[in-house]
Amino acid sequence: MLRNDQLDSWDRDSFFHPSTHLAQHARGESPTRVIKTASGVYIEDRDGTKLLDAFAGLYCVNVGYGRPEIADAIAAQAKELAYYHSYVGHGTEASITLSKMILDRAPSTMSKVYFGLGGSDANETNVKLIWYYNNILGRPEKKKIISRWRGYHGSGLVTGSLTGLELFHKKFDLPIEQVIHTEAPYYFRRENLEQTEEQFVAHCVAELEALIDREGADTIAAFIGEPVLGTGGIVPPPRGYWQAIQAVLKRHDILLVADEVVTGFGRLGTMFGSDHYGIAPDIITIAKGLTSAYAPLSGSIIGDKVWRVLEQGTDENGPIGHGWTYSAHPIGAAAGVANLRLIDDLNLVKNAGDVGAYLVKTMSEALGDHPHVGDIRGEGMLCAVEFVKNKDDCQFFDSADKIGPQIAATLLDQSRVIARAMPQGDILGFAPPFCLSRDEADIVVQATLRAVTSVLG
Repeated sequence: MLRNDQLDSWDRDSFFHPSTHLAQHARGESPTRVIKTASGVYIEDRDGTKLLDAFAGLYCVNVGYGRPEIADAIAAQAKELAYYHSYVGHGTEASITLSKMILDRAPSTMSKVYFGLGGSDANETNVKLIWYYNNILGRPEKKKIISRWRGYHGSGLVTGSLTGLELFHKKFDLPIEQVIHTEAPYYFRRENLEQTEEQFVAHCVAELEALIDREGADTIAAFIGEPVLGTGGIVPPPRGYWQAIQAVLKRHDILLVADEVVTGFGRLGTMFGSDHYGIAPDIITIAKGLTSAYAPLSGSIIGDKVWRVLEQGTDENGPIGHGWTYSAHPIGAAAGVANLRLIDDLNLVKNAGDVGAYLVKTMSEALGDHPHVGDIRGEGMLCAVEFVKNKDDCQFFDSADKIGPQIAATLLDQSRVIARAMPQGDILGFAPPFCLSRDEADIVVQATLRAVTSVLG
């Protein structure tokens, strides 16, 4: 198509894209797609190609695209007060209101909200505060953080270390030594296929206990986990997992950080994943669903137990030495207020639970008997299909075959439906906006069936 601009060439010459094969893109071997507009669950590029976004951007456009209520709130805030900092007791109507709205929805043991811009910086904040907490309590050796293989917690130095995926460590000199990893609660990929879910949970607990014993409980500050593994494969935990893990952490006086960047504000059909699984965290990480990505904003919800020690620390040492220029940015906060009101007004948490369950059910009915579909799983508005070479003994394809990426590409090319080829496995992931209808879920399922049949027969 002939164009009177140079966006494609400027893109390759100027734009450093995240999570991209840089050389291939610069050489023109992978496409540039310029997104122009969007509405509901659909996005449209500047060529007029309309795509059903069954991954809500990056699990984040929860209320759907094109909501004027949020756009108008952003515009009104920008006109009234585009920026002021939140240092030394300063606030805005939006940031104070949003803090109250978050705590009204969070577990009752939570006390305060610290705002950042993205999930990565929120988890960086969490680790700093946990280290500060133990220093104030006179435990300077209690600093290690346990994460899980396949967990995703960001891509900074500390947060990239917490992330348990090879891509985020390779050639970056990560993980740092203060971060250690334990077993992922990934029942489908258990080594012993004879294990029941109960036995596998016992195995995960035994692995955690052994790690704590090796490292020494007096050196371990916290455990971080997503209620449902996200980028590591969209993996709901086996039954009883969170109750068993929390018992270990409580016994060893190890704080629990629930990373709810994906699950927070309704994706599981409950306001928080912590509610869904009976998790009692000391800190909750929030981001994506906080504003449905209409503006950058993240947060660390600090529990009562930790907050009391942070207060003690400032009584002893003066103001806390942590802050970002854009903490509680009023435009992001205004977007958050409008977003949470819209989630309530449209009853989107219930829709996420209802239509999400329908999506998983119909996907299972359509693909469950396919000889190369090993697992179909999901919770709320999350769904994943995992492909195997041999279903009988759970033999996986060679990673070089790129079965997952092939199916995702075919789904896009054939049916204009966006799903995500998840890393470290042939897994097709779905995380649609909460406003997805049953008719749109049917489109996603039938398109997926066609793509799988095209690639795998």
